[in-house]
Amino acid sequence: MRNGMTSSISIFIYLLLVVGSAALILLVSHWVGRRPLAPEKDVPYECGMPPAEKAHTQFPVRFYKMALLFVVFDVEIVFLYLWAVVVRDLGVFGLAEMFVFIAVLLAALVYVWRKGDLQWE
Repeated sequence: MRNGMTSSISIFIYLLLVVGSAALILLVSHWVGRRPLAPEKDVPYECGMPPAEKAHTQFPVRFYKMALLFVVFDVEIVFLYLWAVVVRDLGVFGLAEMFVFIAVLLAALVYVWRKGDLQWE
């Protein structure tokens, strides 16, 4: 019973320290962070010069497509690494499943390549 009580007390002290430090950080931030904003700070670029263009410009869709392609193929690398860690436990079924996974991603790569989304012009 004594060991369980010691664990409870240490958890309570830890939570008290966490909540206390969070409250202290918020209070210090609130106290130190109060500053009046200068009119230059309301300009979108904060450099003091008037902006040459409007603040909300549209980016071409190819930037988003490239970012999504990067994420897809980056996730593929993570799955391949995790698969390589447990490949012996999975056996032939795991090997076949990974070939299907790679085939689907290669089909996506061929589709994107033929569509011309990898061209950066």
